[in-house]
Amino acid sequence: MQTYLLIAQIIISIALVAVLLLQVRGGGLGGIFGQADTVYRTRRGFEKLLFNLTILLTVLFIGIALLILVVS
Repeated sequence: MQTYLLIAQIIISIALVAVLLLQVRGGGLGGIFGQADTVYRTRRGFEKLLFNLTILLTVLFIGIALLILVVS
């Protein structure tokens, strides 16, 4: 069982790194096209999906890490 958990953790960590790299630094996708960062705005569409996916993958990663700790 520990092998399956380690494989799952590796897959989740790769997905987490990919999601983090897709996020644009400093203000979202609008920063690519020169939009000002000082205006308050909400995340929409793909940005919101990436944000929520980042939270989900982080929680899964920590949960599996704790589960591996308990199993071993």
